[in-house]
Amino acid sequence: MLEPDEGELGTLYGHFARANPHWRELREDSEALAVFSGPDAYISPSWYPAKAEHGKVVPTWNYIAVHARGPVQLIEERDSLLRIVSRLSDRHEASRPQPWAVGDAPADYLDAMLRAIVGFALPIRQLKGKWKLGQNRSPADQDGVRQGLTASPEPRDQALAARMSTTNCRGTHRA
Repeated sequence: MLEPDEGELGTLYGHFARANPHWRELREDSEALAVFSGPDAYISPSWYPAKAEHGKVVPTWNYIAVHARGPVQLIEERDSLLRIVSRLSDRHEASRPQPWAVGDAPADYLDAMLRAIVGFALPIRQLKGKWKLGQNRSPADQDGVRQGLTASPEPRDQALAARMSTTNCRGTHRA
């Protein structure tokens, strides 16, 4: 969960299952990387008009990703964990007709569940975004890829096509 107003670039909060060994690999205040993947898809060279023109095309993968780095802080104290899971649940339940709240769970059950997790805070010190959406291709090839992705029955392909339609560098081509 991102708290955008905490820290210069925001702070990420979350938790691991205590049984998950990953949290044990983290050292207090060590640098951690959180990766957020956006839409991505295989790009067929058959979608490029350039295939018919000169054949100099190969498959590729288009994607969008964001990397957030910062010092990780582990959280095991009950009240702090309760705040994290309450905020997380409240945020995800807010749009539901009958939102569930942490207080709906029996206290003894909630305590057992809190003992089964380890929380973390990651104050973001660096954000890097990367998108590879065929910016190096001609406008005709970009259109061919968008059409190919749009025609696909795969929701992720269609999501990438929609993103390409709003963000791609149309009209720029680097040889």
